[in-house]
Amino acid sequence: MIPGSCIEQFIPETDEDLELLVVEGLITDQNEENVIKLSMSLPLGRKKVLKPLKGCLVSITDDRGQYYALKEKTAGTYVTNPATFRGATGRKYRLNIDTRSQSISGNHLYESAMMEMLPVPSIDTVYYKKEVINQSELLSELEEGCRIYLSTSDKTDKCRYYRWDYAETWEFRLPFGVPNRVCWITENSKKIDIRSTAAMQVNKVTDYPLLFISNTTDRLRVKYSMMVNQYSLSEDEFQYWEKLQNISQNVGTLYDIIPANVPSNISCRQDPSQKVLGYFSVSARSSKRIFIREHFYGVINLYTNCISDTIYGTGPISGLNQTVWVIMDASTDRPPYRVVTEDKNCADCTTRGTTTEPSFWRDDEN
Repeated sequence: MIPGSCIEQFIPETDEDLELLVVEGLITDQNEENVIKLSMSLPLGRKKVLKPLKGCLVSITDDRGQYYALKEKTAGTYVTNPATFRGATGRKYRLNIDTRSQSISGNHLYESAMMEMLPVPSIDTVYYKKEVINQSELLSELEEGCRIYLSTSDKTDKCRYYRWDYAETWEFRLPFGVPNRVCWITENSKKIDIRSTAAMQVNKVTDYPLLFISNTTDRLRVKYSMMVNQYSLSEDEFQYWEKLQNISQNVGTLYDIIPANVPSNISCRQDPSQKVLGYFSVSARSSKRIFIREHFYGVINLYTNCISDTIYGTGPISGLNQTVWVIMDASTDRPPYRVVTEDKNCADCTTRGTTTEPSFWRDDEN
């Protein structure tokens, strides 16, 4: 080591535009809102800050000349109306964007290629297996995790390129008799899961590993559920996701958004040479849900160090509900006392989740 050495931030020179239109969009055959997100890319070296593009005119047109306007729900997020629009397999759709006053380099009209909505087969099965993480001679020190797998196939041979995403939901409980004791958390997947069977004789995906859940999270402590969604891709879109996957998993990226060297199916009408980031996806969707309610050894308890102090008496507590919170109230005992914590996570589960039970939470009990 060289004494007094330091590390300076390096910003490489680049001839790429400082700001580019970024499009994230997917329409399916489900009776629900379809979401299109518009934002601007950030110059190299900037912190990761979302820069939504609001006030745009966004629409979808189909191969029969029908027009569907999208509504801006929140800044930069545009949605279809389920009462008037629902995708159908075999039909083709185009995304249209007019940035108007938010024009980029003097241009403001963008459109996608006309994309066919491809059919997608049902998911055959989603299942899990316990995996031993660490094991000693004592059973009490056994540590277990869980790996979730998927298998699917298409006997019609219409789908050869697959993509999956999923939403995890789990219940957690505080070990104290506080008002907000039981909560649920839902998180969407953040990685790219794709698979091609184009080079296979049999159109089947078997035992695809979706996710490993370790014992360092409380996902498996009470009850866990995953909803898996399956999409059918064209070869071009599969190559788009494959390039993103390779960049994110193998070499990383200098950008906090989609790298500009990944081709898009969206272009600027006034200047086709202008780069646009992102992809307008069109696919039918099939889904399958799994529940896990089983004991796993060694799952972490996040609330072992909650107690900060025990206060005797019934007098006022300094900083109550601001810097300290009561997690055990025995003021009717003799002598009266209250147990407090300096960590609000130990006193109120809504700091991490919601007390509203998901509508599907008891489906496995029927």
